Amino acid sequence: MAQPDPNQVLRRLPLVVGGLGAFLLLVNRLFTPEITNSQARGDVLGVVLSAVLILTGLIWQQVQPRTPDSVELIGEEGFDMLPDLPQAVKTELAWASHLLLTNTVTRSLLVIVQDKILLRRGILGAKSEVKPGTILKRVLETQKPVYLVDLKVYPGKVEFDYLPENVQGVICQPIGKIGILILGANAPRSYTKQDERWIAGIADKLAVTLSVS
Repeated sequence: MAQPDPNQVLRRLPLVVGGLGAFLLLVNRLFTPEITNSQARGDVLGVVLSAVLILTGLIWQQVQPRTPDSVELIGEEGFDMLPDLPQAVKTELAWASHLLLTNTVTRSLLVIVQDKILLRRGILGAKSEVKPGTILKRVLETQKPVYLVDLKVYPGKVEFDYLPENVQGVICQPIGKIGILILGANAPRSYTKQDERWIAGIADKLAVTLSVS
């Protein structure tokens, strides 16, 4: 279910205050039998201030970024790792996945190397088997990441049936030339450019460890 926007009240506050101020000025003018010069000047100033507040509220409605709607991913939380990996690789995978799950919007992730699933962690999809589709093959061939900002609008989403069925955004990050790091988020358009750079750095570190091992 979508979460409410935490900035909604802040964006609407100038509109409410400005509208209330204008209404009170109007009521005051209607029930005042005789308008003095000082009151007229005060009314003009009040109208200007109310107009400024209303205009500010209208601008904030359009320019302030809204927090993307997030959902609760469908699936069970888990931590599956290929058992016969070297201890150094296990430690590296556990460290990298923990950082991504706790410091980004990532809620589900997989590490695939040479068609083997080394790691599944976070909210796991119902399917445990991964058949690389067009998108994953392109990532490996071009060595460039793919960020699907809103998965439901992409026809190619069917190839990610191993992720939770309602995953919102997906990053496919190459791990050198040997594998792919797949990250699933619970909100669309939620990874920042800084997140993408950080994910690329972690993938490069994994590539070094996996190549050595």
